[in-house]
Amino acid sequence: MLQLSNAKINLGLHVTQRRPDGFHNIETAFFPIGWSDVVEALPSREFSLRCTGIAVDAPPEKNLCTRAFRLLQEDFDLPGVNVFLHKQIPSGAGLGGGSSNAAFVLRALNEIFHLSLSPQKLAEYAAQLGSDCAFFVYNTPMLATGRGDILHPVTVNLSGYELLVVKPPVGVSTSVAYAGVTPRTPQVNLRHVVGLRVEEWRKLLVNDFEPSVFAKHPTLREIKSRLYGCGATYAAMSGSGSALFGIFEKIPDNVKQLFSGCTIFTQKIR
Repeated sequence: MLQLSNAKINLGLHVTQRRPDGFHNIETAFFPIGWSDVVEALPSREFSLRCTGIAVDAPPEKNLCTRAFRLLQEDFDLPGVNVFLHKQIPSGAGLGGGSSNAAFVLRALNEIFHLSLSPQKLAEYAAQLGSDCAFFVYNTPMLATGRGDILHPVTVNLSGYELLVVKPPVGVSTSVAYAGVTPRTPQVNLRHVVGLRVEEWRKLLVNDFEPSVFAKHPTLREIKSRLYGCGATYAAMSGSGSALFGIFEKIPDNVKQLFSGCTIFTQKIR
């Protein structure tokens, strides 16, 4: 079974509370984008994982694809599966690539072995693997609270816009990013804000990680400024970084020159 395991961006991100379990409660809107890895799963006697493309910085047993299989194997008599993962989504970017891979493996196992798990049940399994993993079970715009695993559909209209994602050769540690944020009560209603015209987002839609992450990595601040400078209607960092994105009416033709040294992805949003 061959699948395109896509990334996401965060439209706004509020860190609202530190939890007793050491995690944080957040509020964000997840939006699926077309930047994708390739995940293929084939029934087998044993489990195996083979990775190509961008190097994966984890041994096979700690890879989220392996953990997804082991999680379902605990509850179901699964014979095995061969997973082939071709990585194209950069890691450490705030794009959710690893979480997406795990969710798509869960979805594949559900179909291959006829487990008849509902999306809600699959999302419960996915939430055990990562805070944003459950989102990729549904893969439609979602307002996320809790650790990012409490999901409710949200209306976001970006039809006709063009998306530019810029990933510089900089990594941001999620734990360090959280350490730099002071949780606070959001000043705006995020569900309301993402329903407004994109032109209104710039003054209302914020990512709480940006001030501290930009202070440590000034290059990211410069990229955001450059996105606005070349015509973005709205620009922000995704998740805890280090990828940034701009939403354009029309992406300029010289983006490769403007963001030389960075990995870029473009998409016309339908």
